[in-house]
Amino acid sequence: MKKSAINAALLLTTISFMVACQQAAAPVDKEKIKAEIQARENQFAELYNKGELKTIGYYADDAIVFAQNKAPLIGKPAIIEYLKEGVESSSKGNKITFTTNEVFVFGDATQVLEIGYFRLVDSVDVPINSGNYMVLFEKRDGNYAVVREMSASTESLEE
Repeated sequence: MKKSAINAALLLTTISFMVACQQAAAPVDKEKIKAEIQARENQFAELYNKGELKTIGYYADDAIVFAQNKAPLIGKPAIIEYLKEGVESSSKGNKITFTTNEVFVFGDATQVLEIGYFRLVDSVDVPINSGNYMVLFEKRDGNYAVVREMSASTESLEE
């Protein structure tokens, strides 16, 4: 009887502790995270459009990008080189923009999957290309960094 009472007390204490821990965890503000991810996209677009690729802090050192018709680009140096080729082959004045459509937040918000839309226009705002992308961010040193990225162009441009 004494052993049953002790086991019951231990079980009750364990359950109480687990419930307390769950209640103590702060709720995730998905809209705030979405705004933070959109800000990262805006900063990336600004630097890309200026051709300031070396200052892009968007990608983690161990990131992998899956681009169309390419082998996976592994590591930040390979990704920056790929972006540099894109800037150099693009007409002057072209601008890219990114729109965060959805975010899926995992665990304690250390990982976020973003689903978004990109649009590339020329210097007089005529559409050149558009498409969709998925990006997996990980929180590292207080900021979200891209660890995986995949994009696909659409066949027709929609206004």
